[in-house]
Amino acid sequence: MADMKWREGLAQTPSGPMKAIAPEIISASRSTDIPAFYADWLMNRLRAGYAKWTNPFNQQPQYVSFERARVLVFWSKSPAPLVPYLAEIDRRGLAYYFQFSLNDYEREKLEPAVPPLAKRIETFRNLAERVGRERVIWRFDPLILANDLTVRGLLDRIERIGNQLAACAERLVFSFADVDPYRKVRSNLARTGVRFREFAPDEVAQMAEGIASLCKGWDIRAFTCAERADLEKHGIGRNKCVDDDLILKITSNDPDLRRLLGRPDAVQGSLLSVPSSPIKSIKDKGQREECGCAISKDIGQYNTCPHLCVYCYANTSAEAVHRVREKADPSGESIAEA
Repeated sequence: MADMKWREGLAQTPSGPMKAIAPEIISASRSTDIPAFYADWLMNRLRAGYAKWTNPFNQQPQYVSFERARVLVFWSKSPAPLVPYLAEIDRRGLAYYFQFSLNDYEREKLEPAVPPLAKRIETFRNLAERVGRERVIWRFDPLILANDLTVRGLLDRIERIGNQLAACAERLVFSFADVDPYRKVRSNLARTGVRFREFAPDEVAQMAEGIASLCKGWDIRAFTCAERADLEKHGIGRNKCVDDDLILKITSNDPDLRRLLGRPDAVQGSLLSVPSSPIKSIKDKGQREECGCAISKDIGQYNTCPHLCVYCYANTSAEAVHRVREKADPSGESIAEA
């Protein structure tokens, strides 16, 4: 993934000052579940002022300074271990919000190491109560037709979860599982005996209509994530996980972020509660064309997530995760050495 043109900074390492990039927006992380498994490591790095990231394609290390960091965007399926640290993150003046993937694939065992569904729902509700519902975004993502699971079955599961989250969520974000482009995902599915199939066009429409109807009843908005399909006619928008509108809102229009996000004329109270169309100049070019995310720097690493979801693109295999996890050190510069 090509880096954006971040301003330069310095990482004050035990070996002396090292050249680093100094991004304002940190993703933690698309590559692994930092809140669930690396909360201690993250806090140690915030206190140290930097982290080391290794490019997964060329294995080149890069130092990431937090001296200009303003926002942390968390992706998680089980963020409870991070909650005790939120007060410290607040004291450090860092804004944050959560992309909380809350699925129900317990019967199919597609997410074998996540906590029980009831526990995850409890975590979501408690987190939303603590930080505010706009900062905890519910994802039922990805939508998967596996084994005997049908569109109707998926909608029933979404409804059961949504009935418990409606009072503490503003958005539901979803995408349709995209397996064909990812060889290792196909391999992992086959290895675990999961019978997977893509959504047919009529099933996409049926799913969209069902989700739109549910969200209308809950009075929350529905969005897709990096989907080619235009579902606007169903009342479903396009999400931006790294959302410039939300970021400016929760940072009271921080001047550095206005500059970064191409919004010098933003004023307090002028931001929409619904994601607007992405500004091309600040779109994260390292993501898929359909992705609407603003630029951010990810500090996660592949092959480090013990949730072991069988559809995960970031893990090669359970064995690879176990090998890397053996080297994990909460006091280390990076999550785990490659």
